[in-house]
Amino acid sequence: MADIHAYEGAPEAQFGDYVALLKPRVMSLVVFTAFVGLWVAPVDMHPFVAFCSVLFIALGGGASGALNMWYDADIDAVMHRTQGRPIPAGRVARPEALALGVALSGVAVLMLGLAANWFAAGFLAFTIFFYAVIYTMWLKRSTPQNIVIGGAAGAFPPMIGWACATGGISIESLLMFALIFFWTPPHFWALALFMKEDYHKAGVPMLTVTHGRAATRRHIFAYSLVLAPFALWLGFTSVGGPIYLAVAAVLNLLFILGGWRIMRRDELAAEQDGYTVEKRYFRLSLYYLFLHFLALLVQSWVGAW
Repeated sequence: MADIHAYEGAPEAQFGDYVALLKPRVMSLVVFTAFVGLWVAPVDMHPFVAFCSVLFIALGGGASGALNMWYDADIDAVMHRTQGRPIPAGRVARPEALALGVALSGVAVLMLGLAANWFAAGFLAFTIFFYAVIYTMWLKRSTPQNIVIGGAAGAFPPMIGWACATGGISIESLLMFALIFFWTPPHFWALALFMKEDYHKAGVPMLTVTHGRAATRRHIFAYSLVLAPFALWLGFTSVGGPIYLAVAAVLNLLFILGGWRIMRRDELAAEQDGYTVEKRYFRLSLYYLFLHFLALLVQSWVGAW
């Protein structure tokens, strides 16, 4: 761990640097999927309680991000994509990030228990532990299955939102989990294909590093096939309906076709055209998840009317 004195003389940390430690982009996904899980649940919550629940889930997600940046500072300093983060850039000391992550974790779990229920709070505590310890400290540096197993951490928020409203788990919340869980690997593997040097330099055993780029392309297509049935199955549950099914059918067809194109790509041709197909697939993956959960919201609103 870097000595706190190493940051003497570095630019003074600004409020935005501490916000950046919380990974606000990732947090926005956590907030949105948790909100959808809470909203579509078959139990009405008081609007203020619902707002507080989503707020504390977001705080827990931010705490996970701070703990991840604390532990991964050595990797972030090597990777081009992450060199500008507050710790490798020298604006925030690692002990500060650790203290922030631990403090926010405690506050988020305690307040969620008081605002919603202790089952949801325990679920949030487990999610923080899973992301910070199981994924960040263990899986990420030890196995090419890091993003596969570790992806569960990002898939828990809609289940936590559902648990805030219902106090439990159901087939609907499990399928929302599965939607994110099976989406995560092709999403990150597409990124790894065109950010090819970062993981090599950092020594992170991403699939592109351990099994090669051709194998990664095959895995992306395979996971797009595995993902589709779970996404469509969700449409036949109590939270689904024709609007969601129509959106899911189109998105999964596009996702499978995109995975097929990536699998058939020649690496030399991909490098010559600047990995345009891979970058388009990565962007598609962002819309894919957002639009699935947005469709659940719209379906719920239409059903309520």
